[in-house]
Amino acid sequence: MIEIQSVGLIGNSGKPAFAEVARRAARLVADAGRVVCCDSTTAGLASLKARIFATPSLLAREVDMLMVFGGDGTMLRAAREIAGSRTPVLGINTGSLGFLTAVSSEEMPQALEQVWAGRYQLESRHLLEAFGDTSAGKVAHTALNDLVIGRGAATRLIELDVAVDGHPLTRYRCDGLIVSSPTGSTAYSLAAGGAIVFPTAAVLELTPICPHTLSNRSLIVPRSSAISVKVISSKPETILSADGQTVCELACNDLITIRSSRKSVRLMQMAGSSFPDTLRRKLHWRGTPLSI
Repeated sequence: MIEIQSVGLIGNSGKPAFAEVARRAARLVADAGRVVCCDSTTAGLASLKARIFATPSLLAREVDMLMVFGGDGTMLRAAREIAGSRTPVLGINTGSLGFLTAVSSEEMPQALEQVWAGRYQLESRHLLEAFGDTSAGKVAHTALNDLVIGRGAATRLIELDVAVDGHPLTRYRCDGLIVSSPTGSTAYSLAAGGAIVFPTAAVLELTPICPHTLSNRSLIVPRSSAISVKVISSKPETILSADGQTVCELACNDLITIRSSRKSVRLMQMAGSSFPDTLRRKLHWRGTPLSI
């Protein structure tokens, strides 16, 4: 267990409840005898009195634990900003689904009591990276959930040649291709018909979006795989996005390689929690419990 003496707070101003929850968290941390820290943006938005650092990445280097307030989008942004940091992250949900967050804002006091007592577990989540030399220049981007090569606003299919570890796989005619980490299997990939993968599994998932060939299904490959995607179609517009954020346009013959990054983030989970429990609670799965 980590000796936690300082706690960094990062929040999302777009969530109505963010400021009040962040102030409540600061009081709980201070009352427990820990030092409250935050990045400059969070401090200004929530009017917090704390040790202030210019950016989340600088904050992560100086604290023993991070608390991130928001939903999945906030967690994804924070993960990209602190990628490679060993500082554990506790996600506090102030949004709707919050699949990546460990606890709700209502559960925060009890969760922090568990943290102070060492009753938590850490999960290392590897990010994805995309890189290549394109007609517009070098590309280098990271994502925690997924990297997507897809069409722009036009409704026409795009064509993508895909290889795995240098071996040709297929030419997709589709709306796009999702390459997701296990963490991202419950995001866009799931909506596109992909499999749900345990977040600790050492795999990557390729899921075509509305493929023209019905036999094109989601494919699971080892995490060590390098996935090469070459854009074949000149029209319509093809774009690369990371965790839902458009990062660049791609032209015909541009080649992008996607693989698991060496960088990771460590997410805090409460003792006794499990991925099946998360699926039941957050995806609202129902049924009669099995008797073993």
